[in-house]
Amino acid sequence: MRQPKLFDYLLLTLLALIWASAFFNIKIATYSYGPVTIAFLRVFFGAIPVLLLCYFKNIKIEAFSKDWHWFAMIGFINLVAPFFLIAYGVKSVQSNLAAILMSTTPLSSTVLAHFYTKDEKFNFIKTIGILIGFSGIIFLFSDNLLIDENNFTSALLILLGSTCYVVGGVLTLKISKKKNENVTGSILIWATIILIPLVGFIEQPWESIPRLDSTISVIYLGLVSTGIAWLLRFRILVNNGLIFQSQVSYLIPIFGTVLSYIFLKELITFKVVISLIAVCIGIYFVRKADYQKVI
Repeated sequence: MRQPKLFDYLLLTLLALIWASAFFNIKIATYSYGPVTIAFLRVFFGAIPVLLLCYFKNIKIEAFSKDWHWFAMIGFINLVAPFFLIAYGVKSVQSNLAAILMSTTPLSSTVLAHFYTKDEKFNFIKTIGILIGFSGIIFLFSDNLLIDENNFTSALLILLGSTCYVVGGVLTLKISKKKNENVTGSILIWATIILIPLVGFIEQPWESIPRLDSTISVIYLGLVSTGIAWLLRFRILVNNGLIFQSQVSYLIPIFGTVLSYIFLKELITFKVVISLIAVCIGIYFVRKADYQKVI
């Protein structure tokens, strides 16, 4: 991997902004669309740039190969379930809270990796990071101004959505030898297939007249926050490696909180700020332990 240059840091910042912008756009999308429809439109529009890249690079899509069951399972756990849970939860809580809750993914993945992999065990630094990070989340749930008995379950569902990403990541190890573009395109195809009947049976979005801003947001979520963001992630991974790319974890909750305030004027309380700092510190310690292991 080459030494990161200014352009690489600019790409990393752009990726963080794109992923962080998803949260306030999900909130806007919920004004007109149900969570199943949002999930469907995200994977449908997200598949377009990924499949186009595979076509022009002549990368074979193996969605219906002998490993189809892995693609279908990962598509459900890594896309269908979290996209639905996040959209459902964001309807009742501020989108900046969703950005902070979802940022726990690196912490959850460290916990899961300890039990399901042989070379990713806890050490002192990782343990400190996990404790600090999740302490921040517990503290966030004590913010009665933003999380109360009416939306407590919604906040938990968002946290469950972040866990789905982690489980999906572990399952992806089963097909880790395949090209990233092939895997992403294949799971997007299966996620779309899974969601088509659910949209028709549960929500029937064609019977409603959506707001223009909601429609723009949901298309943006698919094309940019899902499709283009994954392609950008591939480029960063290939050029600079996983450790460099993982630094995006620090930026997403920060950008998500700032963007939610700019576009939706969402409240930022003292407890939100403390929780945000705690989560970022927790991620820092976990990433530091991973970096020390690599060098």
